[in-house]
Amino acid sequence: MSEPTVSIIIPFKNTEAFITECLSSILEQTYTHWKAIFIDDHSTDNSYKIVQSYAEKDQRIQLLKNKDYGIIAALQTGYSVSSGTYITRMDSDDKMASIRLETMVKNLKTYGPKHLAIGQVKYFRADGLSDGFARYEAWLNQLTLTGQNYTEIYKECVVPSPCWMLHRDDFEACGGFNSETYPEDYDLAFRFYKAQYQCIPCDQILLYWRDYSFRTSRTHHHYAENSFLDLKVDYFLELNYNRSKPLVIWGAGKKGKTLAKILQNKAIPFYWICDNPKKIGKHIYGEELLNFNYLTQINQPQSIVTVANTTAQEEIKAYFNKQGMKAMRDYFFFC
Repeated sequence: MSEPTVSIIIPFKNTEAFITECLSSILEQTYTHWKAIFIDDHSTDNSYKIVQSYAEKDQRIQLLKNKDYGIIAALQTGYSVSSGTYITRMDSDDKMASIRLETMVKNLKTYGPKHLAIGQVKYFRADGLSDGFARYEAWLNQLTLTGQNYTEIYKECVVPSPCWMLHRDDFEACGGFNSETYPEDYDLAFRFYKAQYQCIPCDQILLYWRDYSFRTSRTHHHYAENSFLDLKVDYFLELNYNRSKPLVIWGAGKKGKTLAKILQNKAIPFYWICDNPKKIGKHIYGEELLNFNYLTQINQPQSIVTVANTTAQEEIKAYFNKQGMKAMRDYFFFC
């Protein structure tokens, strides 16, 4: 009996400097039952010719032109011709660990449907990584180690876009690539969460994630910070917000102010607290900033924390725990 096929959907645009390494990493997979579907999103460099040369030598590599424009349309174009039992995505500027497909297929076979295979990631950059990316890598891998990724889904995207796999039926059941919402990878992670697909713990590096200054996620307006916050709020209101409980914003920095504006525009009432003596008692957007201890006077609140400092976050978490409040029920970190 033959092994099930994995369909790998790979959109690309002007990545001639990296796409050969991506192709090589796929060809070096220990699991060989795959079909790599590359979708050219109107490249103006030699990316298309590079993939074409590989496709002519290996029938498992398929090359398409995007039917429209943009990464979502490219993903939809690729998926429309796929037929694999398992679905995964890859970015053309990254590299797979050689055991990636084998590990993910094995995990999905073991755990069955309604599960999401994920893996540890390793960032790399020619001129060295920033501390921010190193912290993100460590944070993400710690979640993946235990499969507890959803517990911090409102902080950042907890499912790396080029490092997941699931059964085709499950992928289609949660909408697949049909959503037109950006950031498309974060939106998909939320839909996995909404569908309650359990993340399979993994302790192995399965993706080498390249960073560089002109990567799309760094330059395109679809990945601007306000897009992430809008997405978080929309899913929070749909999935976790309890309208019978008072809502509280903790933090009056840039993100706290943006969040306050979003909630006001949606006519969602809230209290606003902080621990900055210079801001307590002031009014912003017509809302009074209250001392954080006011939280004890509010009956069964839900709190959204927009404080970015990690030390302060630990102190806030300890404060919540002392009040008997639980994460992802009573409080949510949005940064």
